[in-house]
Amino acid sequence: MMPECPPAAPTAHAWMPSSPCGPECVETAAEAGRFRFAARIAGIGAVAVSFPIAYLATPRRYRARLQTRYARTLLSCCGIQVRVVDKRGVVPAQRGTLVVAGHIGWTDIIALSAVQPTAFVARADMIEWPVLGDIARKVRVIPIERERLRELPGVVRRIADRLAAGERIGIFPEGTTWCGRAHGRLRPALFQAAIDTDTPVQPIRLRYLDRHGEVCTVPGFVGVDTMADSFRRVLRSRGVVAELVLQPLEQPGTDRRELANRCEQAIRGDAVDRAFADIVGRDEPGSDRTELTVQAPEHRHPKLPVRV
Repeated sequence: MMPECPPAAPTAHAWMPSSPCGPECVETAAEAGRFRFAARIAGIGAVAVSFPIAYLATPRRYRARLQTRYARTLLSCCGIQVRVVDKRGVVPAQRGTLVVAGHIGWTDIIALSAVQPTAFVARADMIEWPVLGDIARKVRVIPIERERLRELPGVVRRIADRLAAGERIGIFPEGTTWCGRAHGRLRPALFQAAIDTDTPVQPIRLRYLDRHGEVCTVPGFVGVDTMADSFRRVLRSRGVVAELVLQPLEQPGTDRRELANRCEQAIRGDAVDRAFADIVGRDEPGSDRTELTVQAPEHRHPKLPVRV
């Protein structure tokens, strides 16, 4: 049993989101051997080198497909498989969409991009990170500094401008990362961009599961974790599956708090039953079987306990 999360640490201002999750919440067992670990690093290096070249060489109309394929390949190189459960029903004609999900770690951005190319609102220092930084610049990440509350209206305006231009923008309204067993409330501020532009919102229930179908905290990037710590832990894991449930679109309405509550209900509902017997080669870098899309109704099971 995982230990309970400790109290949240003090923050820069009263409105700044904080998470009580820390290293004690995260599983650290290293299951991948040295050869597999080295092969994954080599695969990630190949993706990092080839993506900018392929992106520039690809005609603009095919770049969305290219980004999705590279995101899936990068996840595969990290040893993470993808399972998509599509519950959207009829999807309207292409237009701007605000994508909303819970936040666990740096792999969230890759997992969401593996479903459909998406630009994100992300921490300002992300563009300096290895591998992810280059991808962030290519997809034109909207930076946000949570410590500077006065900059929030400007971020909302930039999101609204991009939505009005027909882009798909992803946000993590919890405002910080959680371990995957516990979670925070969805802060309503960024939802204002959807209301201002009458843009539909796509809630996505994202979680990571181990080979037994239980919640996995390995991808959690929390507490005093450094990027190197998290990177090493993910690459040494085995059997991790990123499960994304695409919920029906939510219309923006006129109240951002009510919209945030609706989206929170959509992404915190009962978890889907996990059956992974048909996922093969789940750890092999470069495997082309990295995604299983399910459109059938979900089977239910009792809610997992939440640590708070």
